[in-house]
Amino acid sequence: MKDSRAALRYAKAILNLAKDSKSETVVNDDMLFIANTIAENDEFEVMLRSPIVKSSDKMKVLTALFDGKVDNITLGLFQLLQDNKRISMLDSIAKKYAIIYDFDKHMQVAKVTTAVPLSTEIEKQVLDKIVALTGEKANLENVINPAILGGFILRVGDVQYDASISNYLNELKKEFDNSHFIPKI
Repeated sequence: MKDSRAALRYAKAILNLAKDSKSETVVNDDMLFIANTIAENDEFEVMLRSPIVKSSDKMKVLTALFDGKVDNITLGLFQLLQDNKRISMLDSIAKKYAIIYDFDKHMQVAKVTTAVPLSTEIEKQVLDKIVALTGEKANLENVINPAILGGFILRVGDVQYDASISNYLNELKKEFDNSHFIPKI
């Protein structure tokens, strides 16, 4: 809990600094890149959280991985975290930054669950429909779940629309179960 609050404070401070230099979008891209890199690399995450690995060694790894690929504000965050012995919080800070950035830009996260990945064209149509329905932009997250068989499940904020084939079949099953149709023999 304590780390979560600290991560939020760091994220807010970095967002304010990025706004001052008009580079909040670039830093958001950096934070998403960092969060994805950590999520894809279990060893990297373990190394960042390890109390055994020296802070200076962690900093060397971060510099080797991200130098030249991220903004100077992001590199400054690495240095700040090293100075305060909080490099282990980098993943939390990156995720919190993305959340408050989206909130600040009035963007929502829309989750679309499909049986197969969405094409770019369909993705654009879904985003346009979300803007038409909610009046706000959204980042689309496509979750692949073959169990829905076909169709899609769209979740934007607290609203969910289930147009999946599995949902349709479940509804049909309920109708049959609730009917009192007894065939004559």
